[in-house]
Amino acid sequence: MSTHAKRERLLLADLLEQAGPDAPTLCEGWRTRELAAHVVVRERRPDAAGGLLLNVLKGRLDQAMAEYGAKPYEELIHLIRTGPPKMSVYALKQIDEAANAVEFYVHAEDVRRAQPDWSPRELDPVFSDALWARLEKLARLTGRRSPVGLVLRRPDGRTAVAHKGVPVVTVTGEPGELTLFCFGRQDAARIDLDGEKTAVAQLTTAKLGI
Repeated sequence: MSTHAKRERLLLADLLEQAGPDAPTLCEGWRTRELAAHVVVRERRPDAAGGLLLNVLKGRLDQAMAEYGAKPYEELIHLIRTGPPKMSVYALKQIDEAANAVEFYVHAEDVRRAQPDWSPRELDPVFSDALWARLEKLARLTGRRSPVGLVLRRPDGRTAVAHKGVPVVTVTGEPGELTLFCFGRQDAARIDLDGEKTAVAQLTTAKLGI
């Protein structure tokens, strides 16, 4: 496993372990047990994980989630921490980094920011740049359901267009915060919004993300 993905994996496992199985998360309807089951199913049940995107596989996904959700919480944490099986595509370094660095970062923040006493986490510049590079590639996908034009802007001025349209709302923030915003965690992201009041209101309640 590559550096960013491995670090975020271990951080997520630690946060889930510390929070316990019944803590809230930013994922609507999920507590920490459901979030842990989701991570494990995604890596270990590719036949069911497709239900995240395809309705035809939704029943299989629900069944797998129920099966893993019933396992001891400590077992789920262990499966997350030790990583995917050797035959999994996620065991390949390039795929692990591309698919999991952002995934685990977002879910770690799902656990952290759902707690009343959470504090900002300062990301190192290399990881911030890695998140930005990934977000540039995913921007149009995550912003495809935006009801208004959406531009992402880093404090240094670099921008990415997530959705074309008018009126336009510009979202300014560090790459980690922009990532959370684009993955549907608008309320939890520390960003600045610039645009018409009505457009801003529409964007903050839109279902962004993959």
